[in-house]
Amino acid sequence: MTFRDIRARALIALGIGALVMGATASWQLGSQLVRPVNRPVPLPAGFPAQVVSLPGPGHAIAGWWLNQGGDSPVVLLLHSIRADRSSMLSRAKLLLGHGFSVLLIDLQGHGETPGVAITMGSRESGDVRAALGWLKRTVPSRRIGVIGCSLGGAAVLLSPQPSGFDAVVLEAVYPRVARAIENRIRIRLGPLAPALTPLLLVQLQPRLHISPRDLEPIRSIDRLGSPVLVVAGSRDQHTTLAESEELFRAAVQPKRLWVVTGARHQDFLSFDPAGYDSEVIGFLLEHLRPAA
Repeated sequence: MTFRDIRARALIALGIGALVMGATASWQLGSQLVRPVNRPVPLPAGFPAQVVSLPGPGHAIAGWWLNQGGDSPVVLLLHSIRADRSSMLSRAKLLLGHGFSVLLIDLQGHGETPGVAITMGSRESGDVRAALGWLKRTVPSRRIGVIGCSLGGAAVLLSPQPSGFDAVVLEAVYPRVARAIENRIRIRLGPLAPALTPLLLVQLQPRLHISPRDLEPIRSIDRLGSPVLVVAGSRDQHTTLAESEELFRAAVQPKRLWVVTGARHQDFLSFDPAGYDSEVIGFLLEHLRPAA
């Protein structure tokens, strides 16, 4: 065997080893991305909500329900990925101050709601439909809106349409999962993102039994059937402003876009409380307030 043959075989072996290592690393990363994040979510002191357990699609949905009675409109609050209902507490308090009733839930695989895997909005959409159904049975005469942050907003759009809500607020919601994954890899690994993204996308079918096409919320926003407010951070690298603008363009009237200047992929209420009160609460009051 010549030196050239030995070198060629060594290079082939190194290449195969690198592929195996890359595939193993991507599978481990995929495991981390979909791993449930269940934990206790105690009711905060001074928040006079009722702890509820809603019937969900094969599991109970943990939540907090605060009913202000009368004809007060209701807002369902849906958290972002790897968070839980406690992350929506500041929004709940703001809404209560404006006369809304609120329901905060843990989406499947988060907080106190069980789940086998996080599915970027696919299985979580069943929890959204179940929570809306519970509200319509519990307060059948009320108008109902929803605020969905990132994962929560994707779950609204990935539900069967029309949504059944009277007003929808979507905060930093990805239009297509392929770009969402690539954005997140790019933040950490820069130019490797285009090469690594397919290694994660190909895992969707064997892991979750869904395809990348099943995780494209933009495909259903035109059938939402309700007024929609799209909220975007101007400096968001996870869901870019261009993506949010694309999502907004795909929606039908009545619709509104609020760009939070300077904000990244973060809590927009904490970043701009006055703007949130004006834009988000103003939108909900406009479309949910009972007729005089």
